[in-house]
Amino acid sequence: MRFGFGTNGFAHHRLDDVLTVLADLGYDSVGLTLDHGHLDPFAADLPRQVGHLARRLDRLGLAVMVETGSPYLLDPWHKHTPTLMSAQGAERRVDLLARAVRVAADLGAPAVHLCSGPAPEGMPEEEAWKRLAAGCEEVLGIAREHGVALGFEPEPYMFVDTVQRVLDLRQRLGDPDLFGITLDIGHAHCVEELPLLDCVGLAVPHLVNVQIEDMKRGVHEHLEFGTGEIDFPPVLAALKASGCQGPVSVEIQGASLNAPEVAHRSLEFLKAAEPF
Repeated sequence: MRFGFGTNGFAHHRLDDVLTVLADLGYDSVGLTLDHGHLDPFAADLPRQVGHLARRLDRLGLAVMVETGSPYLLDPWHKHTPTLMSAQGAERRVDLLARAVRVAADLGAPAVHLCSGPAPEGMPEEEAWKRLAAGCEEVLGIAREHGVALGFEPEPYMFVDTVQRVLDLRQRLGDPDLFGITLDIGHAHCVEELPLLDCVGLAVPHLVNVQIEDMKRGVHEHLEFGTGEIDFPPVLAALKASGCQGPVSVEIQGASLNAPEVAHRSLEFLKAAEPF
């Protein structure tokens, strides 16, 4: 299996330095969160930065997955807003996702990660579903032009918070080939009613991206391996048995103050837990 680490766990490092550290530690991949600190999708010289990044990834032998989970990129006051469901500003989320798709295509990334964000207060659920599906359909059109998949992630306490709700959304879209799932193992343990291995099995047919960290039931806090409740060897065995080769990307946003050490410990843990 190929293991990666998310750049949102290296908030105090320059992006070039993040890539150097990960490659030196032995990671195969990087989960690149588009944000103002590393790769700003609204930068005036974005094409130049993307070109430089593509060459750097190639030299270091790192694969990449593009992620759009930066909470305050579009609104400095409110997390993950506006969303595709928002009555005002939904076009800004579409624009961000379109930029992410183009970045992914230029970097050779197979997919772009996205999530629903919170439902607008007071909006009926069916209206939220319709708006979300319409926004996803618009982004899918752009993704098809570039041959990039979308990996929709169920996030705790967001409108789409379970694997089944991602599958429901996928059905509303007509089960398109390029609409897949980003499965976060910690999130599944945190909020899903199904056992964790059942969540893995439910997601596997449409899996395009995996994020991983430890977590405790009902507490949305990304923890280092061994400090939460998850039994990882069966999870990695289930992923491997499904044919998943990765990337399986560590997602510990709070790691930034000790990022190199956390990244080192994480990779050692995953290699020890991986079945032969």
